[in-house]
Amino acid sequence: MTTTRRLFILAAAAGGTAIATGARAQARLDEKDPQAVALGYVADASRADAKKYAKYAPGQNCTSCALYQGKAGDAAGNCPLYAGRQVSAKGWCSAWAKKA
Repeated sequence: MTTTRRLFILAAAAGGTAIATGARAQARLDEKDPQAVALGYVADASRADAKKYAKYAPGQNCTSCALYQGKAGDAAGNCPLYAGRQVSAKGWCSAWAKKA
């Protein structure tokens, strides 16, 4: 599996924050959160701004992203980019990377 340097650094930085949050229940990520806005996160991938994010393609969502840590069938799961908050399994952001 190849991982871009950018994704590795983002995941490593967010991983430290995730460890610090411990086993506390995580809240859902709000689309209006500054980090979510910066990465173009939407809870429903079909609403992704394809004009602004040319990388987006229909069919991409958090469950098919290499960073998504939820289990198959979960409605939401952890993502190291948004430590302490869960992303929607049907969501999408500009950091999306194909799961190998």
